[in-house]
Amino acid sequence: MRYTTLKKTDFKISTIGLGTNAVGGHNLFQNLDEEEGKDFVREALQLDINFIDTADIYGLGRSEELVGEVLKEYKRDDIVVATKGGQHWFDDGSVKTDNHPEYLRQAVEKSLQRMQLDHVDLYYLHFPDGQTPLAESIGELSRLKKEGKIRAIGISNVSLEQLKEANQQQDISVLQASYNMLDRSAESDLLPYCREQQISFIPYGPLAFGLLGGGFAPDTRLDPQDWRNSIPFFQPDQFHQTLAIVEKLKEIAAEKGTTLPNLALAWLLAQDGVDSVIPGGKNKVRIRENVEASDINFSQEELARIDSLLNNRS
Repeated sequence: MRYTTLKKTDFKISTIGLGTNAVGGHNLFQNLDEEEGKDFVREALQLDINFIDTADIYGLGRSEELVGEVLKEYKRDDIVVATKGGQHWFDDGSVKTDNHPEYLRQAVEKSLQRMQLDHVDLYYLHFPDGQTPLAESIGELSRLKKEGKIRAIGISNVSLEQLKEANQQQDISVLQASYNMLDRSAESDLLPYCREQQISFIPYGPLAFGLLGGGFAPDTRLDPQDWRNSIPFFQPDQFHQTLAIVEKLKEIAAEKGTTLPNLALAWLLAQDGVDSVIPGGKNKVRIRENVEASDINFSQEELARIDSLLNNRS
């Protein structure tokens, strides 16, 4: 496993991290086994993955609870824990994005309680609420950082303009945004800004939410309750075209002696500014496969070939 340093911190993080939205994320996925989810996290830690990513909205706090149960079994100082907040849920099941400083302070405290921690290493503002000035939200997270409740500040799901507003005082260490072989929109503005401002870029959806896992067939249909139904790649007008590109990427992976998921993860790590990837999943077998991506390197010719394929997929 290779490691790198998270920007503006002294944290050494594994280049392959772990996304845990399917660990207790009952509001996102159907028929989750919580014991299997905890074993998923344990397997990652045993394979020297030390960068664990969760969020309070995953399972309405349940993911954080399960991650916290596993963390108690390991040496805390060896693990970099990230969570996200700013999604306020209510007893009737409704959810409201809330970036108000008072709410964020409450959210941080509740996350720490659920994970049974005295601090979290990286805390993201999960979504902007479109009302609270980001300077106020990040200002409160900065105060929590000074108090030792969080050690670094991140932000997610923002435009370039919002990122610039949030980073006025150079407080942002990490941006988490959608980026993968099939969605390269971050390359136009977010990724260059992060490189310029020394902000670590952590892609979410590195496997295009399963499409780059290689397991989809033309007749595959998602469960009607699956949140991925809202993603354009899974819409009928794009699905079959996307699968055609996936098949060509499988050929490149086979030539390189690896799998399609590992090709996709390694490709992201080869992009300047990307410090770690956080693939998720449900089964610990996938984690064993993912760690191999850390050791894959590309020649300039290989990267050019992949770019040519991805740029000419219309």
